[in-house]
Order: sequence, then C-alpha cells, then structure tokens
Amino acid sequence: MQIWIDADAAPREVKEIVFKASARLKIPVVMVANQSIWLPPGTKLISCVAVREGANVADKYIVDHAQLGDMAITADIPLAAQLVDKQVYVVDPRGEEYDDRNVVGRLAARDLFDAARGAGMEFAGPQAYNPKDRAAFASTFDRILTRAMKAHARRTDKQGSSDNR
Repeated sequence: MQIWIDADAAPREVKEIVFKASARLKIPVVMVANQSIWLPPGTKLISCVAVREGANVADKYIVDHAQLGDMAITADIPLAAQLVDKQVYVVDPRGEEYDDRNVVGRLAARDLFDAARGAGMEFAGPQAYNPKDRAAFASTFDRILTRAMKAHARRTDKQGSSDNR
C-alpha cells in the first residue's frame, strides 16, 4: 500500500499531514508533478516523480502505477474517477472522499460547468484553502487511511494463508 499525491496543486498543509502519517505509519508516499517538488529532508518513504509537462501526464502516471488498495490525494475529478475504477481510495484536499457512489455525479457536474465556461459563462474560482478545509481533509484522510490499512492487512493475511497451503 502506498499514498499517491497529485502534487502540482496539492496545498502544503495537505502534504504536511500526509508526510506525518507516512512517518508515523511507515507508509510510502509518491508525489507526482510536472516539475520537481521539494521533499522533506531525511525521509526515505517520500519520493517525487517529475513527469514531462503536458495535459494529464501526471494523472496518467498515477493511474498507470496506482494499485488496488492504494490511496490518492487529488482535486482532479477525472483522475479521481479513474482511480475509483481501480479501487483506489481517493480524497480531495478539502476533505471529500470520492467513491463509486459519488464520483460519477461529480464528474457530470464538472463536465457541465466546463461546457458552460466553454459557452462563455463565468464562474468564481474556488475559495482559498483555509483552516476549515485543512481540518476536513485531516479528518477524512485519517478515516480513509485507517480503512485502507485494515483492508490491506486483510488482503495480506489472505495471501499469506493461501501461500501456506
């Protein structure tokens, strides 16, 4: 199990929360971005993959490498939808979990807003990241990480018991 961060737009506060959990629980973290990203010094569990610039190159890398039971942090709804299809746990930096019950609706709403913007309608951008967003992310991240770790332990136990037969 590892944690993937769509790092180009992930707030610093989100990365800090994930880095602390990684150190505490010994879970590898991979940040994927179109440019080099600063890594905390002295860590062996956190890495960065810098992909070439271009539309959705980082997203494609994450989708190609994330595995069943991994966790991902992204605000990119099309990426979240692809990861949910792969049974990856997905959390938005503002604390929303994407899963098979809500990601299709979120994707449809995103596409509707994109079409409206393409037709010339103007919408306000997202609000600045704030302490309420940070708290919501921390809470959801902790809850989903706990669920992911329990599921990973069950899969590992099943594999171990089937290997011993």
